[in-house]
Parts: sequence; C-alpha cells; structure tokens
Amino acid sequence: MIIIDENVDQAIIDHLNEEKFETFSIRKHQPGITDKQVIDIAISKRGFIITEDKGFGELVFSHNIKDCSVILLRYNKLDFDNIAKNLLKVLEDYCDKPGHYFMTITKKKIRIRKL
Repeated sequence: MIIIDENVDQAIIDHLNEEKFETFSIRKHQPGITDKQVIDIAISKRGFIITEDKGFGELVFSHNIKDCSVILLRYNKLDFDNIAKNLLKVLEDYCDKPGHYFMTITKKKIRIRKL
C-alpha cells in the first residue's frame, strides 16, 4: 500500500490510481496529522510513504526510523511526466523488495538509501 502525504499533488495520486496501485490519501482520510503519525500509519499498513516534505528525511534519519520506506519527490510542475515515470519505476522495483529505503526522486535522478 502507498501512503500519500497530504502535500502530494493530486495529479500524482490520480496517476497512481490509474496504474492500479492501492493508495491511502492522508489528505482524504486523516488531514492535519503529524509526520510521525503518517509514519505510524505506514508502519501499521506496511506501506511506502510518498511525500514532497523534506522533513521526513530529518525525521527518519534523526530518529533512526527503519520500519517504513519513504519516497521524497522533488520537482516542479513542468517535470511531472518524468517524475511520474521515475516514480512508477521505483514502485515496480521496490514495492515487493524486502527491507526499507529512503528514496529521493528528482527530474534527473533517483537516489536510494537503504535504512
């Protein structure tokens, strides 16, 4: 399952739903919760978090959280097609892979760090 933080553009959510990924939108189901609560949901649902909030990196690394994976999207609207393509590649490659990761997807690269 993919837990989508409330700051993620609706176009990303729509794209994932079109690709038949199971998603849980924080904006729709639990708006206003803390980043730590989003992590708790991801752990309980055994899901990936997709976010545009750099604070998740600080939270995961400073609190040594290793029980969930986070995908940080860094892009502007003009890069949407490339970001969407890279996001699908990451999800296809890592959704069923054992372990947890912190991944950053930008227009030009995908950076993956095992937690």
